[in-house]
Amino acid sequence: MSQQPFTYPDVGATAGEFPAGYHHFRLRRRIGSGRAFFDQAAEQVLTYRMQRGSGVFQNATTPEARPGTDITVHIGVGPIGFTAPCRVVYVVDQPNRRGFAYGTLPGHPLRGEELFAVEYDPADDSVYGIIASFSNPDPWYARLGAPVVRLVQRWFSGRYIAALGPR
Repeated sequence: MSQQPFTYPDVGATAGEFPAGYHHFRLRRRIGSGRAFFDQAAEQVLTYRMQRGSGVFQNATTPEARPGTDITVHIGVGPIGFTAPCRVVYVVDQPNRRGFAYGTLPGHPLRGEELFAVEYDPADDSVYGIIASFSNPDPWYARLGAPVVRLVQRWFSGRYIAALGPR
């Protein structure tokens, strides 16, 4: 596992109140129903199905997310794009919420953290996919293209959630 430092000081903040000074993003979308579906979707999240299904996954140092796992994603088309290194900060393992958050490492075009999770609502048996992040563009080219970066982030968040479900 990498010894690279995170590129932001607020490590773990997606677990609570998001820090000021960043762009905040949250998406919660119903993806199905039932405890069995929730359990299946939770396993998919923890084995990087959201990243694989969206086409950005390159590799991870463990087959299932756990704190300290290094993950690399590639955003772009073929050789045109950038590799974005991340590290799992924490894993969520609650009765009705499971997932993980990763933070950016040097070389990532953003600074910040992103949560990938599923939630089960026992009141109506619904299952929700969740993406939540705080971030800022880091290198000059990402800051220059910040409005486009935000659009791409929203688009990929929808793809992440769409990647969950029965196969």
